Amino acid sequence: MTNFLASGARRVPILVAGIIAGLFAAVVMTLAMAASRFWLGIMPPPEAVPDRIAPTLDIATFFSLFGKYGGYDGLKQFGITSGLRGVAATGVVLGIIYAFVVESRRSRRSSRRILGLSPVAFAFLALAVLAAWAGFVIFLWPVIAANYRGVPYTWARVLTIAALFAWITLFAVTLAATYHFLTRRPAPETSPEPVKPLSRILPRRSALALVAGAALTWPIYRILRSMYYDATFFYDGRQNTGTDITPITSNERFYSVTKNVVDPDVDRGLWRLEIVGNVRNSLSLSYGDLMDFEQVDQETTLCCISNRIGAGFISNANWKGVRLRDVLEQAGVKDNSYEVFISGADAYHDSFSLDKAMEESTLVVYEMNGEPLPRIHGYPVRLIVPGLYGEKNVKWVTRIEVTTSDKQGFYEQQGWGPTFTPPTRSDIFSPRVTGGPRYVFREPLATGKPVEVKGRAFAGDRGIASVECTVDDGKTWAPAEIYYPGTRLTWSLWRFEWTPQQPGEYVVYTRAVDGNGDPQPGDDQYYIPDGAGGYHRVKATVE
Repeated sequence: MTNFLASGARRVPILVAGIIAGLFAAVVMTLAMAASRFWLGIMPPPEAVPDRIAPTLDIATFFSLFGKYGGYDGLKQFGITSGLRGVAATGVVLGIIYAFVVESRRSRRSSRRILGLSPVAFAFLALAVLAAWAGFVIFLWPVIAANYRGVPYTWARVLTIAALFAWITLFAVTLAATYHFLTRRPAPETSPEPVKPLSRILPRRSALALVAGAALTWPIYRILRSMYYDATFFYDGRQNTGTDITPITSNERFYSVTKNVVDPDVDRGLWRLEIVGNVRNSLSLSYGDLMDFEQVDQETTLCCISNRIGAGFISNANWKGVRLRDVLEQAGVKDNSYEVFISGADAYHDSFSLDKAMEESTLVVYEMNGEPLPRIHGYPVRLIVPGLYGEKNVKWVTRIEVTTSDKQGFYEQQGWGPTFTPPTRSDIFSPRVTGGPRYVFREPLATGKPVEVKGRAFAGDRGIASVECTVDDGKTWAPAEIYYPGTRLTWSLWRFEWTPQQPGEYVVYTRAVDGNGDPQPGDDQYYIPDGAGGYHRVKATVE
């Protein structure tokens, strides 16, 4: 090795050969990863590593990254591009190291060959493959069962482990083959030591390798381009806002929040729901098996934990499915069980208490507003858990584990919670409201002209009993008409007619009382870490 490190004009091209071979191997491996993700739904390391790291970040760090990279979508793109750059950089480093190993005195002294390589070079590659494979399997274990085509959880884990080994082995084989394609070792000179001379790089072959590597970037680009146009960037963060809020939110307007760069596109025929853990009989249910349970239609409102008072990460829909309780009873939950830990096809996971799982309203659903679940809302099957924030309503669900102790969810690990129970809230959506956190009516109001103020109120699974409005900053209150009461599991829509008598500046806001008779908390509560609370104050200008 010391001999190889000595400076000399003949040694520099050898390093160039290592760099070219490493880059070419990285390109080939990237193509294999992209193809596996596109056609087989396997999550590759550039996507899996950010998913593995994200839950370990505290909330402050997580949101500081939002600001640095332009929001959640910007952070997702940064994670993927960083992963791809990391693959290329790793290829260069390993290519240089491989060149050092191959051209070391110990390697050149050996006349034995194992698959065309010296024992030293073969041992280096074999150990590198095994170390990298074992390292990735151990590090990525919490997300390794993801499969965006819906391969069952257990088999998805096996498939990903096999894919990791195949990708890394492909890199090693390509690195070795390319390096030896690029170089030629001249005949030994007369020497008392049986040491073969250093290899020499072949310029024409190097140029050919560079051209081939460049050519391979085209199919990678085509696959990544297809994935980009299928990505979540175009709908992640969709809010249900405007003056035309309806009692039932259409599938197209239902709010959307996702951690994924590309959401799962599950094959219903492959999909299975596994029930495992502290149960007497583990189950693996197909989509058809769910039809054997009693079918339930239920209207339920979902609200995101990051939904500010007055914002639109809240929607209401009719869902159809089966009771989670019925599924768990068929599996036979043991007496010492504590909670359920839910996993999705995208490696998202969350948990809630066994008592909540056994409630009649907690559903495993497959229809939304009379249609099969849209892909972005969890096709083919998701959970609906009334009374908890949206993140607990896991989409693309593939596995339910009954546990005997607490297991934290994806965002819970960051410090969100701890209750995940929405406080009673109400807000105004008409006349059109703009701004936030300081909200105003977009258009000025007219003295003596009636205006209909409309809004929504929500209290998790406690329902809404009444809504009141104030136009004088809380000095007096008047009852609002609830024109859509919904149920205990949904929002209520209300309206209030107000005729301003004097010009000036007014503050309009509302408060609700839930179905248990408890009033809406008036103290402002930031949505981090346990959801927003307080009144939605809207400034009105009367002319």
